[in-house]
Amino acid sequence: MSTIDEMVASWRDTALVLARVLVAALFLVSAYQSFENLGGAAAFFAWLGFPMPGVVAPAVMVFEFVAGILLVAGFQTRIVVVLFGGFTLMAAITGHTDFASANQLNHFLKNLAIVGGCAALFVSGAGAYSVDFMRE
Repeated sequence: MSTIDEMVASWRDTALVLARVLVAALFLVSAYQSFENLGGAAAFFAWLGFPMPGVVAPAVMVFEFVAGILLVAGFQTRIVVVLFGGFTLMAAITGHTDFASANQLNHFLKNLAIVGGCAALFVSGAGAYSVDFMRE
């Protein structure tokens, strides 16, 4: 193993905590914003054409909050990142496909990057600083 590989290996678990927190932060902030303006979130889902937006908005808010907390804690990490990845891919497809708009294209690509981060966490697992590791 090279010196760089050894150095990276020594930071692996710290980097995985950082990755979990950064991915979760996006969803936790979104959940908080939805909580602060649930009517606006429901109106957005209605604009996207979702049925029962008054039910979808709070359900999404609860999902983002609960799954975000689980990801920070590193509990059932692989399940959580599969759910977040699928959710984010669906958000990209339903809300950000107007590629004539540079802003929407950027949001679409950002969502794909989040899916990539979720895929990386799926294959690596939560790391040593997690509930998953303590439960092994």
